[in-house]
Amino acid sequence: MYENYKRILFTRRGRVLTVTMNRPEVLNAIDAPLHEELSRVFYDVAVDAQADVIVLTGAGRAFSAGGDIRWMQEMIDDRAMWERTRVEAKKIVFGMLDCEKPIIARLNGAAMGLGATMALFCDVIFANEAAKIADPHVSVGLVAGDGGAIIWPQLIGHARAKEYLMTGDALTGAEAARIGLVNHAVPEAELDARVDAFADRLCAGAMQAIKFSKTAVNIGLRQLAHSIMDASIAYETYTNWTADHQEAVTAFREKRKPKFTGR
Repeated sequence: MYENYKRILFTRRGRVLTVTMNRPEVLNAIDAPLHEELSRVFYDVAVDAQADVIVLTGAGRAFSAGGDIRWMQEMIDDRAMWERTRVEAKKIVFGMLDCEKPIIARLNGAAMGLGATMALFCDVIFANEAAKIADPHVSVGLVAGDGGAIIWPQLIGHARAKEYLMTGDALTGAEAARIGLVNHAVPEAELDARVDAFADRLCAGAMQAIKFSKTAVNIGLRQLAHSIMDASIAYETYTNWTADHQEAVTAFREKRKPKFTGR
């Protein structure tokens, strides 16, 4: 059922299905094809009769570095592409929230922007203690509209969330675990064993009770997401065509610091 995926790999270990973003040469940066696949993958795994537990991760040394800079320029230049992306962004978040199966984040390396959002919307997060986690939308002149404004405050409170979302500052996995942003931070060498052990524990449990416990907890979060997501994406849409965002994209390509003007 996954034959039409090009940017995502699927591997099975018993009843555990691992979903791997597969652009390791660019730290699994998200481009248009990967974004489209992410917008439907959680609906597909939800009806995979051979899987009870999902592990989400990235190939190579990163979870996901966030949005691909070339894709950002394409969305500035092509409003139709942005419209598709806007719709897909909602499907990613709601796909994760609606999936009744437990989703475990194997946060093996950097998780930035949308990468961080997806990791944090997982049900249980195991992070490499040295991994960097951040939502640096503001660093490229964008509003953190793809879900960060929803999930960060739920995990670490509004004051801390606003600090990190307004600055784009990064935390290590160890720091993130200390403040409750992720569940567990472990040495890199122990990450796979810890994820596998937890996935196996869930698989050995009363799966109907487990998945509907997740679903019950997610009711409030789903309601919150429905109340915030449209507005946050609308704000991000506004900033997609600001001079500051174009300056950030240009500066990245020219390997210099952006000079923001507030426009």
